[in-house]
Amino acid sequence: MMIEALVGLCLVGALVVFFAPDEYAGKLAFGWSLLPLALSALMYLNFDGRGNALLGGSLAFEEQFTWIALGPYELTWFMGLDGISMPLVVLSTLLTTLAILSAWTPIDERRNQFYGLVLFLEGSLIGVFGALDFFVWFVFWEAVLIPMYFLVGIWGGARRKYAAIKFFVYTNIASLVLFIGFFGLVFGLGDSISSLALPEIATALRAGELGPLAGGLIVPEQLRLLAFVAMFIGFGVKVPIVPFHTWLPDAHVEAPTPISVLLAGVLLKMGTYALLRFNFTMLPETARSLAVPIAAVAVISVIYGALLALGQSDLKRIVAYSSVSSMGYVILGLVAYTSYGIGGATFQMVSHGLISGLMFACVGVIYNVTHTREVGDMAGLADEMPLTVGALVAGAFAYAGLPLMAGFAAEFFIFVGAFQSTVIAGNGMAVMTALAMFGIVIVAGYLLWAMQRSLFGPFRFDGDYEVTRAARHDIAPLVVLIVVIIALGTFPNDTFFRMITDAVGPLVDGATAEAALGTGGGSP
Repeated sequence: MMIEALVGLCLVGALVVFFAPDEYAGKLAFGWSLLPLALSALMYLNFDGRGNALLGGSLAFEEQFTWIALGPYELTWFMGLDGISMPLVVLSTLLTTLAILSAWTPIDERRNQFYGLVLFLEGSLIGVFGALDFFVWFVFWEAVLIPMYFLVGIWGGARRKYAAIKFFVYTNIASLVLFIGFFGLVFGLGDSISSLALPEIATALRAGELGPLAGGLIVPEQLRLLAFVAMFIGFGVKVPIVPFHTWLPDAHVEAPTPISVLLAGVLLKMGTYALLRFNFTMLPETARSLAVPIAAVAVISVIYGALLALGQSDLKRIVAYSSVSSMGYVILGLVAYTSYGIGGATFQMVSHGLISGLMFACVGVIYNVTHTREVGDMAGLADEMPLTVGALVAGAFAYAGLPLMAGFAAEFFIFVGAFQSTVIAGNGMAVMTALAMFGIVIVAGYLLWAMQRSLFGPFRFDGDYEVTRAARHDIAPLVVLIVVIIALGTFPNDTFFRMITDAVGPLVDGATAEAALGTGGGSP
């Protein structure tokens, strides 16, 4: 019942904070958020899962019982964690606590409602990473939209309503598309499954139990392809990948900075996590057959996202487009279908969550003091805000892949795994990887440009506010994130990477075996 206790703590905390006096809401929410953070840390220290959750692995903190019947299918309350989901649960609880602390300065109205929604968001995110029945998972998946819509639409910037509606419409349509794709597979499996439990569905699909649909009009191979594309688009919007990325900069710019921390740090990982669980685990041979276009999408996202960041002058937009670029590396690692590739992609989810959280938090601290994010409006901030600027420089170096930081370890694993990959004939995957590596050069270029313009040189500020040093509660999250980023980069195996590769192993071995047999996932 550990996962249920974790979700329950968040939801009860949301209710308590929502009705608490406004002046105490921030401190109450922070104190309460320490409870799920401590519980997730305890779960991490006692994690004993083995293998992959969808491929017959031994789950940690497993809980399963029949819930209700939906036609011929049983809906089960099925929760459990493996080495892929455990790090993301810890990431969610850590970033939520730090986001709440960083919100003390900028959030000055309707605090109880704001912090209540943040805790509700945390519980929904944990549910997404812990649920192993599609119906339960989809409830949590959709529940995430509710607090995000209000957090952006009420506490955001001048164009907050536009950004909130755009976010809601994009992601809601994407949910419909992925839902249709997934249930196409469910109906194609027919009597071979009796529930919507994800391990049962994954096992049936990989065993070749998929039959024709629509009276034989859609044969199994076509159904696999159509379902894969539908789910890839649905999850790709959440990632987001190019060309479905346009909602992200608007949401980031208009959202309050603590919500940008959670949006980039955790919500984007919902998309890559779902791609790994559904597309690349359930339909491995379809993924391998589409390796060229998927790798092309990854490379385009890396390069195009980096070039868009290069053309921005708003610090938030720069970091937002950086996320598009970074998520491209995750897609590249997933499609490589090697232990280092998929393992590195999962490690990159955690790494990018921490680094993007740090970057947005730093931008937020600067905005709290200067009330501007425009690079051209300020210069020489290093002398006035040395701790904040030092943290921002550290985050930029982590983004650019400085050794001994989490970004370097994640990208190194991805590149090694991608170069080893044979999913594209000849040296195709090596060429794609080399092109993606060029994105690092662009990342370094735009980050150095932005820092040189705004942080160094003679002090200049074109605003009406006095530039002072940030409060301690604003600096504390930056310090914590830097320490964790360095710890993951210095000791990747001793933190998350070993448990990740253990969960990735069955997926890679299974795909390799199917390719060798030439089954293509099995067709009746």
